Amino acid sequence: METKYIFVTGGVASSLGKGIISSSLARLLLSRGFRVTIQKFDPYINIDPGTLNPYEHGECYVTIDGHEADLDLGHYERFTNVNTTRANNITTGRIYQNVIDKERRGDYLGKTVQVVPHITDEIKRNVKLLGNTGNFDFVITEIGGTVGDIESLPFLESMRQLKWELGSNCICVHLTYVPFINAAKELKTKPTQHSVKQLQELGIQPDILVLRTEKDIPTAMRRKVALFCNVSPDAVIQSIDVPSIYQVPVNMHAQHLDEIILKKTNTPYEGEPNMSQWMKFIDMMNKAKDTVTIGLVGKYVELQDAYKSINESLFQAATYNNVKLVLKSFQSEKLNDNNVEETLKDMDGVLIAPGFGPRGTEGKFSAIKWCREHDVPTLGICLGMQCMVIEFARNVLGLEDANSTEMNPHTPYNVIDLMEEQKSISNMGGTMRLGAFDCVLKPDSLVAKAYGKTEISERHRHRFEFNEEFREQFEAAGMKCVGENPKTHLVEVVEIPSKKWFVGVQYHPEYGSTVLSPNPLFISFVKAAIENKKK
Repeated sequence: METKYIFVTGGVASSLGKGIISSSLARLLLSRGFRVTIQKFDPYINIDPGTLNPYEHGECYVTIDGHEADLDLGHYERFTNVNTTRANNITTGRIYQNVIDKERRGDYLGKTVQVVPHITDEIKRNVKLLGNTGNFDFVITEIGGTVGDIESLPFLESMRQLKWELGSNCICVHLTYVPFINAAKELKTKPTQHSVKQLQELGIQPDILVLRTEKDIPTAMRRKVALFCNVSPDAVIQSIDVPSIYQVPVNMHAQHLDEIILKKTNTPYEGEPNMSQWMKFIDMMNKAKDTVTIGLVGKYVELQDAYKSINESLFQAATYNNVKLVLKSFQSEKLNDNNVEETLKDMDGVLIAPGFGPRGTEGKFSAIKWCREHDVPTLGICLGMQCMVIEFARNVLGLEDANSTEMNPHTPYNVIDLMEEQKSISNMGGTMRLGAFDCVLKPDSLVAKAYGKTEISERHRHRFEFNEEFREQFEAAGMKCVGENPKTHLVEVVEIPSKKWFVGVQYHPEYGSTVLSPNPLFISFVKAAIENKKK
């Protein structure tokens, strides 16, 4: 069949959950046996989110091919169980860079380069690229930002052209907000009407409206929205707040969103989507009675999206261990040797978060020292693993000023150092080891038992590493190097076997954890935390 293109746009306000709606729709179509992929268009001019501050943008997600991407790609993978690549996340910066590169090469033969047609053609090329090369039945494209934003206009114009060119093979799902005015005790649809009107002024008629709401929207009100917005009444769907984002695909199917899309794109279908595995997860999630309390120690904890993939990986692991997750976040800048016991004493397990730069690292050292001495299950990720190494060097090996050269370039004991191949690179966007790399685990290690195998592949995002010169000292004192890259022999995993569960990994296991395939390391960590709670 011909590839169908679904655009998801947003109106009224940002952060309504376009990524969750796109992911839910992909999940439903996948469960019907269709081949589906999702891409995200971000209107900002950065080439990618790699150099963006988490306070600006939340988590930076890394794809298997080493592309730094928007956090929505994490949602896509968690919902679909399908790996994304750099083709799934395009920014305005990338589009303009491609067009400017072509202009410099002379590809436009001296023509005046303009937004229409040159920028819009480049956007359309990127939309169709996935359909043409990936052998997909559906390409779902989420356009970031809100209708009315100046920066998203070229994307919307490209979408208008594609709707015109592709006919029924291209549709628009528009997500808007229906606010509840508490003083008047009323839902208001006027913002939605204005949002659709703005789309129509750009030449785009949405085919389906999804109304985000905290309160149930009466049928009569939905009919009113349909009438004012030129949308068929059965294609006005509500997305009401739910306790878990994983409930959203079920709610969307209950309102026949998948069937409406299949009908509007003239796609033959039969029966119901096979959601048995998904429903099993939701059933476990709802039935869990016991809790496990995990402490997350990091410097961006006040920002809910900064550790999005870690939070979701812990939630999935808790669900598969038949418990509810109680996640407590601790600002590492506020932790020290004097208050760490009072802060962490009720934790069943502690996760030391990744990050960059020196801010908050001393607090992480205090947390790690306390967890190590009190034998609390601990997982360190990326910088978290490096902090475990530094704390061990200082407090067990007696290397008092041990540090990473990232924090102190003049440390006498550089137990964490810049990778050799990175030392000559000065371009901020190119200084990291990014994407999936192989790792070989020692057969008798805790981590190998967790994965159930000795050869794994996980994603990386770092420029500093464990310094091989100190390996013998660490091993002799009880911190074992149990995982390494088979080609470079970089240390990927450290653990202290004498502890219940004390593991640091240089890679990011959270990027590879999905609803249907939770990461085994998180499963093992949460299980250890549950056993620690019982004791």
